[in-house]
Amino acid sequence: MRLSRLFGGGKPDEPQRPEDPQQSEVDAVADNGANDGAEYEGVPEGDPDVDLDQQWRARAADVIPGGASTGSKRPAALYGEGSTFGPTHYTRASGCHITTAGGRTLIDCSMALGSVAIGYADETVTRAVLNAAALGNVCGLSHTSEVDVADRLCDMIPCAEQVRFLKSGAEAVSAAVRIARAYTGKSKIVGSGYFGWHDWANDGRGIPAGTRADVLRVPFDDIAALETACVQAGSDLAAILLEPVVEKLPSPEWLQAARKLCDAQGAVLVFDEMKTGFRLRPGGYQEYGSFEPDLATFGKAMANGFPIAAVVGRAAVMEAAAETWISSTLAGEATALAAITGVLEWHEKTDVCDALWRTGEEMIGAIKRAIAASGAEGVSVEGIAPMWFLRFDSSERESRFLELALEQDVLFKRGAYNYAALAHDEQTLIDIEHAASSAFVQLVEEMQG
Repeated sequence: MRLSRLFGGGKPDEPQRPEDPQQSEVDAVADNGANDGAEYEGVPEGDPDVDLDQQWRARAADVIPGGASTGSKRPAALYGEGSTFGPTHYTRASGCHITTAGGRTLIDCSMALGSVAIGYADETVTRAVLNAAALGNVCGLSHTSEVDVADRLCDMIPCAEQVRFLKSGAEAVSAAVRIARAYTGKSKIVGSGYFGWHDWANDGRGIPAGTRADVLRVPFDDIAALETACVQAGSDLAAILLEPVVEKLPSPEWLQAARKLCDAQGAVLVFDEMKTGFRLRPGGYQEYGSFEPDLATFGKAMANGFPIAAVVGRAAVMEAAAETWISSTLAGEATALAAITGVLEWHEKTDVCDALWRTGEEMIGAIKRAIAASGAEGVSVEGIAPMWFLRFDSSERESRFLELALEQDVLFKRGAYNYAALAHDEQTLIDIEHAASSAFVQLVEEMQG
């Protein structure tokens, strides 16, 4: 018998249809933070229930392959292979705090894999989304906001003269590759970075061997490897596709080499700015580093966690999108576009990216102090301030640290970036340092014992 038959379905109560959509959205925003998810079946009122967190993990494993539809949210990805500790599901997220299915409140340092830079359930973004939903989020025509938001992105992103919207990062990068191939009439792609789950970007079971025959992978910031791959691609080079930041900032020489190789071989230079856009700068690394590609992809923090992505670039290259087939039914639906307008409102009233750098520096400082005070070895803090990570020399010690930090109500990301958000305020940073210190001290004591 499926575990889902054994306890509640976890569905929210059916909402009443509002008589006045405008008043309803105002009330909803005003109520933000009032209930902590208690209206959901299976969420306890009062003390947290660790057993209930485990039941949700088991239930998910029964009905969802791997336990989660997002690979990085699988239990093995969250806490390590074979781990049995830790919550895997939430009922509410607000600011930088999440409420687990068992009713625990945690500080989240992963910020939805970097897709949230303002904070969960931000009032400005939520208000914009609710207004758009109340007016009908999709129909047989394109919403006017698709044009308005595209215009605003062209004003903010250095390389952007035209924009195409999609729903996910994988879609956007695949679209950029297709546009580059359509524009050049060539096939080969030289790539450095992670570009999503689509066949051309991956190896593995279920992926035909030929789908990656035209993709040449090179290490980050390796000029010699880049040049060798472009020679191998020869006259059939369609694009060089780079994640401009992978754990560290790139050297200018690497990017300059990519630009020269593209120009010499009639190829398109593409930046994957999924992680860097609206985080390092609104226009991503290309704005931060003053280095302009031909095409770029954006998503994640661009909409503060709502599902939308974009391919942007020079008009001469982007026009090729109309000569091939790139289409997604919900690419221009209005609620996600409204979320972008909410994010843009934030960027207009404050220097969000500067705040993310400062907060990230404070987070890194807190973790480094915790490591030094505890005497912990085999662990370091890497990355740049807005997107940093912990590197352990032992996966077992990493998992144990994550478990001990969870006991102090802080969720760190395993094996990948932790992200600063505006919601990480001064008290939160104090709590993060306390949790890390406690976890490292106990970890050291266990190793010595």
